[in-house]
Amino acid sequence: METTVMRVEELRLGKIVAEDIFANTQYPIIYKNAKINHEHFRLFEMFNLNEILIYKEKELEVLTEEQSEVESTIITLPKYTSFETYYYDAIAQIKKEFGNWQAGAKIDLTKVRGMIIPLIEKVLEDRSYIFDLNTYSNAKDYLFHHCIATGLIASIISKKLGHDRGTIIQVAIAGMLADSGMAKVAPRIRDKQSALTEIEFAEVKKHPYYSYLLVKDLPSIKEVMKVAIYQHHERLNGSGYPKGEKMSAITTFGQIIAVADVFHAMTSERLYRLKQSPFKVIEMIKEEEFGKFDVQVVQALVDLVVDLPIGTKIELSNLELGEVMFINKYAPTRPLVRLINSGEIIDLATNRNFYISRVITK
Repeated sequence: METTVMRVEELRLGKIVAEDIFANTQYPIIYKNAKINHEHFRLFEMFNLNEILIYKEKELEVLTEEQSEVESTIITLPKYTSFETYYYDAIAQIKKEFGNWQAGAKIDLTKVRGMIIPLIEKVLEDRSYIFDLNTYSNAKDYLFHHCIATGLIASIISKKLGHDRGTIIQVAIAGMLADSGMAKVAPRIRDKQSALTEIEFAEVKKHPYYSYLLVKDLPSIKEVMKVAIYQHHERLNGSGYPKGEKMSAITTFGQIIAVADVFHAMTSERLYRLKQSPFKVIEMIKEEEFGKFDVQVVQALVDLVVDLPIGTKIELSNLELGEVMFINKYAPTRPLVRLINSGEIIDLATNRNFYISRVITK
């Protein structure tokens, strides 16, 4: 059958794809002989695909059994519009999947992509959603929130570092699945509210390995991302786990997920700790955790958090409301702010008694 290249905007439903379609992925996102449907157009948009090779001849009336199976793997995206609705739907879904993994089921990557991709699209359009992630989370369901949030934060760090769209999505999925191995840790340890014993903590430290076992046979996840999942608790100075790797032995993608993981963990409410300001956490990562993380990865996160437009509404640690007037490049987490009630201007770089507790996004 003859083929022709057709622009996506000219495509009609029912046209037949003439070749496997890749998007910087090891395996196709759409397979040869698939019949174009509505969900394919979403994928074309997500991966910035402009032209598709299709068959010239009349659309096939009946798909073979193999082709029908291919179509069934296409992601079905829920018809929501708000980030918050997508987010809570993803939390409900990952809770179910986590229970399945705990019972011995394999990871269903189609479901995972369906949860995370709509949210990736939202945060790549508007990074301010990351400021709300710790408000959605709660101590009881922290683990499920952490999985979703780590993937999203990893995606915008990846974008900031200049990675292409396919890589960004791979990093997000890897970040989301980095703690999937916690399903293999005994609930009495995983959900314990008091301090862990040395033996219990040793079991928790196995979760990157358990996560790796869950993803190692998934062909659609790149090998480098599987390694990143395994390494997301490693630190450049050798203080991490499970192997205590150092410096160049730790991949950049492992570091991206590590920084995203730590940032969300420190800014969220836990069973044993209150949530902290993203700005305070940035300072802690830069100062107290110096030497553990890749400088470029940390700087990407810093830029994403502190690069606030002039006029951004914020709340200070003393609960006063203000707006950003000037970002000091030498102290980017401590801008010049004007208090809304009094009009007083405060330089947070010199007045260390206060800090930004949250960015007001709504």
